[in-house]
Amino acid sequence: MDKKIKKPIIEVRDLVAKYGERTILDGVSVDIYPEEVTVILGGSGCGKTTLLKNILRLHEPFSGSVKMFGQELVGLEEEKFDKLLQNVGMLFQNGALLNSISVYDNVSVPLEQHTNLPYEIIDKIIKVKLDLVNLSHAVYLAPSELSGGMKKRAALARAIALDPKILFCDEPSAGLDPLTSEDLDALLLKLKNQLKMSIVIVTHELASIHRIADKIIFLDEGKMLFNGTLEEAKNSGIKEIEDFFEAGKFS
Repeated sequence: MDKKIKKPIIEVRDLVAKYGERTILDGVSVDIYPEEVTVILGGSGCGKTTLLKNILRLHEPFSGSVKMFGQELVGLEEEKFDKLLQNVGMLFQNGALLNSISVYDNVSVPLEQHTNLPYEIIDKIIKVKLDLVNLSHAVYLAPSELSGGMKKRAALARAIALDPKILFCDEPSAGLDPLTSEDLDALLLKLKNQLKMSIVIVTHELASIHRIADKIIFLDEGKMLFNGTLEEAKNSGIKEIEDFFEAGKFS
C-alpha cells in the first residue's frame, strides 16, 4: 500500500504541555503511521518523554488534541481509555519488572488483568511470547537472575502479551552494551514485522536510530523541528539536526 494514503494511527494537533507555569511542548503537531518505527529525537529537555506521556495520557495536555486509532483521547472516559490501552504496549527504560515474582508471572500480569482467558491459554501465550524474545530458558527465573539484556527482553515479552497494535519504548537501549543493543534492535524489528505493530521510540542512540528508524520526529525547545524519514532528516540542512547527528558520532 502507498504510504501516502495510509491513515495515521496517532494524530497529535497543536499540543501544548506544561509543568506548572513552564511550557514543555508548544504547539506540536505530528502524525504517526501504522507498521512503521517512529523515533522521537532531540536534545536533553526538549520534550521527548513529555510527548510520549501526553500521548499515553500519563500527563494531561494543557491544550490541543491527541487521537489514537481515530479516537480523541483528551477528555475520554476512563473506562473507554482503559479499553483502548489494551491495544498498546509499553517498554519502560528500566524494564520495570516486578522483582518479587518470576519472569513467567511478570508476563502473565496484563493477561490476567485484561482478559478472561482460561489458565491453559494464558500459559500457552506466556510461553509463546517468551519464545519470541528468545527467553524460553528463563521462564521461571527471577528478574534478579537476569542480565540487563535479558531483563529488557522479559519486559518486552510482557509489553507484547496482548498483541498490541502500538508499542511505545522509552530509551530501550539505555544501560546496554553495543552488541546487546544491536540484538534488541533486531528483535524489535522482527516483532514489528511478525505482529504488524507500529513502534514509537524515544532514544538518543545514533547507532540504534540508523538501524531501526523509518520516520524521525525531531523536537527542539518544545517545538517540532522536523517530521520525516531518517534520510530526509540527515539531508534537511537544519542546523540543530546536523549538530545532533554530528555530536552523536563522538559520544
